[in-house]
Amino acid sequence: MSFLKKILGQQPTPPAAEAEAAPVSDPAQDPNLIRAYDAYGREIFVTREQWRENVLAGAIEQHWNDADSLSGLIIQSLGDGFADDMLKPAERLIELEPGAERAVVLLAIVYMKTSRLDDSERVLLEFMRQHGETGVTLTNLAKIQDERGDEAGALATLWRALEHDPNQENGLGWYEAIHREHGGDVAGVTAMRKVAALPGSWRAQLWLAHAELGAHNLAGAIKLYQEALARAGSPTPAGLLMQMSADLGNAGAIEPILQLAGPRFDAAAHGVMVGNNLIRAHAELGQYDQARRILEQLYAQQRPDWQENLSYWDTELARATLGDGTLAEPDQMRFAMLLGRGPVWLAPESPAAKLFDPIPPNRPLVSFLGGSAEIGNAPDHAERQLADATGRLSRALPLYFNEQLALRCGLRTQTLVPWLTQPDPGFVLSGAAWDDADAIRYAQQCEAQSDFVVISHLVTTAEPWQAHVRVLRTDDEECIGTVSARFPMAEPAAALQQLTEDLVALIARAAALSPKNAPANYTVPDGASFPRYLLRLEQLLAVRCNGADDSRPGQLNGEREIIDGNIRQCLDFPHSLNVRLLLAQTVRAMKQLRPDVVQEFEEKIARLQREQPLPPEAQAAVQALLA
Repeated sequence: MSFLKKILGQQPTPPAAEAEAAPVSDPAQDPNLIRAYDAYGREIFVTREQWRENVLAGAIEQHWNDADSLSGLIIQSLGDGFADDMLKPAERLIELEPGAERAVVLLAIVYMKTSRLDDSERVLLEFMRQHGETGVTLTNLAKIQDERGDEAGALATLWRALEHDPNQENGLGWYEAIHREHGGDVAGVTAMRKVAALPGSWRAQLWLAHAELGAHNLAGAIKLYQEALARAGSPTPAGLLMQMSADLGNAGAIEPILQLAGPRFDAAAHGVMVGNNLIRAHAELGQYDQARRILEQLYAQQRPDWQENLSYWDTELARATLGDGTLAEPDQMRFAMLLGRGPVWLAPESPAAKLFDPIPPNRPLVSFLGGSAEIGNAPDHAERQLADATGRLSRALPLYFNEQLALRCGLRTQTLVPWLTQPDPGFVLSGAAWDDADAIRYAQQCEAQSDFVVISHLVTTAEPWQAHVRVLRTDDEECIGTVSARFPMAEPAAALQQLTEDLVALIARAAALSPKNAPANYTVPDGASFPRYLLRLEQLLAVRCNGADDSRPGQLNGEREIIDGNIRQCLDFPHSLNVRLLLAQTVRAMKQLRPDVVQEFEEKIARLQREQPLPPEAQAAVQALLA
């Protein structure tokens, strides 16, 4: 069968980040758990009591003499429902910055949330006697009056607060809600118009613009937005851009979002909420490069709490740039076989090669060829698409076979990788297993002549999936044996590892060798971690292949997930040399394609090397690769 017949209906695919299975239950929805992030950006959840005892107490002690950090801790803890624990920190903040509005207001809020209304009122009134009334102090005083049942007095105080500062989000929202509750939507709009007339008001204009959009008056809404932007000055408040872009997007007015918010956007100041709306607007208009630029600006802020949102857009933009996925006609497509010697994470010239037993040059050479699979609902023409689980596994299995045969049988190994060169670079996923004759021919075109060729092929049309492996002897082109396995897609470890054992035994017999145990410094993650290990092998291959031709780099995406996933795997298996080398080689290859992305992870990688060191010789080899 010719290559062009085999490729028909298959997907040359740029690699994508792994899509993790959704958890059965979402701990983020559990009110008894607190979400946090560790130094490596990993999301963790702890009980409220664990947080109070193990985190909060230490944080209070750490920030006891730092007013800025202590105030941030108080604000966060109030939001998490730890008002009782904030009494002493809030009183300490008063000592650190006596007479400061921030300290007084936070102490008043803590008192209010702990039912000490008299104390809350006392500190607010004392501040106002010394420094005069302010919008935020009056708003909190109004809350105390409301708690005591004095609705009229609270409303009067709230209006005075808005006269001082008409743009308080909480105060303005409360003022509108009071009037809408008593007089309906018309009364709410009338209240907003009254506030909008105050000097310096811009937030009320947003509410009025929202009403205009509801009445399908886009021109009237834009006029109000322009007025709000002019009054708010520079830098533009994040809340203004967020509400404006969200309301315009919900109204289907996409271009005004980019015209009004786009030039004013600053990733550090406005964050993921505004950035998300701008990315969506650019994407809806087909402006994917502009959307990608905003995404990169957000990534550069290195906020772990943004990662899920940013990863979503990373994948969506990569998918969008594929268009309809149509490739050129078969006679216009060209492909090549890329070659990788040895385990993908252990090139012969690597400084880590000396950490493993040398392989004699007269040992048999085994070539591995995968990249083929039968899939369900296969199209009848060649398509471009993001890498999926089938494509990734079709490339990962030969890489895993490679390292197992090299390290356990002492065989020379190399992996052949089908790679599309025209019209666009990318992996090739063939819909049929490679012909024996074709596979041997590709292997023998290499500089070193192979003794054996191992062809792997997947069948993923239904559960359980299947993996079929053929072993060819090149001197007589005979198939000397086959091995196969059936496995559930979600739990492939046991079956694929047994398949590997069968393959090792088959080739060892053919080469008249006795397989040995894996080296002590070679640890393969097992169980649920095994498919993730295979994924990281394939991703290293993807990074290298996409950077193989400097003049025409491939369509790599999910670069940050690739590095982050490798770091997490190292944290899960801190003593595994091959896992650490997999990270180091991935970082090394990524520097050629995306040095800016690598730079974002330098601190985490340095922390990993410092906190989880390998034995000295291995540590030095990994550090040499990273450097």
